[in-house]
Amino acid sequence: MSNNNFNNKKLHSHNQKQNINLRKVIIILVIVVLLITLIIFFIKNNNNTAKTSKIGNNSTSQEIVNYILNISSYEANIEVEVKTNKNTNKYKIKQKYISKENNMQEVLEPSNIQGVKIVKEGNNLRIENTKLSLTKIIEDYKDISQNNLDLINFLENYKNNSNSKFKEQNDQIIMETIAKTENNYQKYETLYVSRENAEPIKMEIKDTNQNTIINIIYNEIDI
Repeated sequence: MSNNNFNNKKLHSHNQKQNINLRKVIIILVIVVLLITLIIFFIKNNNNTAKTSKIGNNSTSQEIVNYILNISSYEANIEVEVKTNKNTNKYKIKQKYISKENNMQEVLEPSNIQGVKIVKEGNNLRIENTKLSLTKIIEDYKDISQNNLDLINFLENYKNNSNSKFKEQNDQIIMETIAKTENNYQKYETLYVSRENAEPIKMEIKDTNQNTIINIIYNEIDI
């Protein structure tokens, strides 16, 4: 019996050591995982900070213009003021641009047309009214590329026009081009960009007489 007791104690002690070692291994693994997670977090955070600090007050005007011209997708909440001979209409619109074949505009205000969405999917244009649950699909729609409320449309016009130019004024970079359209009421386009964060502030669209017909304010934009 004494030998059995001794063996049992020895086995029990061995098991205890194994359990302690296992717990140590688990604790070490947890610590390693936490350290790896923290390292990844700091690397990503530093990369984001570096990207943000690359463009801004310390950048040249040309660098900021190049950055703007390379925008390929964005989300924005904008205020649009449209002037006609008789009156002025104001709208609040949410824009989401993923690609030329995948983009959307949703009316937030005024309330009587709130919820109206214009969605581009491939070659088709879908018009929705979420309040009335109405949907209209226009197949093989070509003219959506002429949407002058779209920031990407301005950028394409700017890149494809040899007369496009920019200047710096009042901590803003002003980019000017001519709209790619036969509509004389929407001829000249001007985009104002903040030097501080290299984000669009507003866009003006003017007629052939340089009268502002459409004024767009970018309240929020995520590039």
